[in-house]
Amino acid sequence: MKYRTVVMYMEIGCFVSCLCGWILVCSTLPTEYWTFSEVGSIVLTTSNYYSNLWKDCISDTTGVSDCKDYPSMLALPAYLHATRALAVCAVITGFFGGVLTLIGMKCTKIGGSEIANARVTFAGGITYLVSGFCGMITYSWWANRVITEFLDPHFRAQKFELGAAIFIGWGGSILLLSGGTVLTYFSGKEGLPSSSSSKGPRRPATYATARTRRTYMLPGSSRVTLVPPLFYEGRKSRATRATTKTGRTFSRDSFV
Repeated sequence: MKYRTVVMYMEIGCFVSCLCGWILVCSTLPTEYWTFSEVGSIVLTTSNYYSNLWKDCISDTTGVSDCKDYPSMLALPAYLHATRALAVCAVITGFFGGVLTLIGMKCTKIGGSEIANARVTFAGGITYLVSGFCGMITYSWWANRVITEFLDPHFRAQKFELGAAIFIGWGGSILLLSGGTVLTYFSGKEGLPSSSSSKGPRRPATYATARTRRTYMLPGSSRVTLVPPLFYEGRKSRATRATTKTGRTFSRDSFV
């Protein structure tokens, strides 16, 4: 099997992996079970509290549930604003990563040359990596805060546990990171010039260069003569001949 065919199937597998990861990350945004807490208030009634990035909800065993949005955006803590922004960035960058990868893959043949397609795929892999990192930071930050509050003995407010959306988001982020890493490696290896190829070809040594080096180097010293000695000897000989010709004296008897 040719190398191009192997790379093509690899790109298809990475694209499917990243697409599934992006869908999982997108599915966590409307999911309400980011945090979960169960409180038994009465003998026959149990209240369930759960929340996500946008609202708090409560339900009981009778089937009655009620959700309420956060009352004020400016009154929210800073980490909630940060996790919202990172989650939205993960969704947006994952979308553009899918578009770039779909254009640059070898099986689609949408782009121009092989190098141009590889560079477009490399850009798509980098975008997938950014999406995976944003998602991983979002879910890890949220989980760290929930676990810290749960294990803190001095925390007197209601304690929550990790919901299903956190684990779904972790799975989607891992798929994005793994697929983006493989895409970036293979497409960068093909599309980006290496350090050895960026250097120009070395000029082969010829007889003229070897002779010139041997002529320029003085024996027993490291000084370099910029002009060959033969050049000066030629000039001296020509000057001597010219002087001999012009400096010759003639007598009156020589013309007779």
